[in-house]
Amino acid sequence: MKKMSALSAYFSHSGNTRVIAHQIHENIGSDIFEIVSVDPYPSDYDEVVEQARKELSEEYRPKLRTKVENMESYKVVFVGYPVWWGTIPMPVATFLTEYDFSGKTIVPFCTHEGSGLGRSVMDIKKFCPQSTVLEGLAVRGSNVKNAQDEVSGWLQGLGVKKER
Repeated sequence: MKKMSALSAYFSHSGNTRVIAHQIHENIGSDIFEIVSVDPYPSDYDEVVEQARKELSEEYRPKLRTKVENMESYKVVFVGYPVWWGTIPMPVATFLTEYDFSGKTIVPFCTHEGSGLGRSVMDIKKFCPQSTVLEGLAVRGSNVKNAQDEVSGWLQGLGVKKER
């Protein structure tokens, strides 16, 4: 990939994924967009874990508070999320089903505490079968503040250049 019209879209509960999204933004000059659900998640860890489990098992699609106005203008969409129960959180599933990603390149990135990407890339491919899904980046949540070199190296490996 060379110069592109890119969007870094992310869902972040604790703030870790937001840090990585902003590192991508700084590296390549992408636009940035936060995926925010209408109903906020609890701050208590056990409560959010239980809610995430329930949403996943029910294939629940929470309503989103934010919208991308010009999605058709992006060729590449970086999609970031914490890994919950081995995959994407349900607000990200809503995001992936609300837009037409046909012909776009999706680049997953996640934060986690030991699961890596889990099955999230496979699930993104199911939601976006007409898209090209590239190799994702998984950053341990406790390492996000020091992940600049890891993010830069990953982007270089993908051949992504900063927009001018």
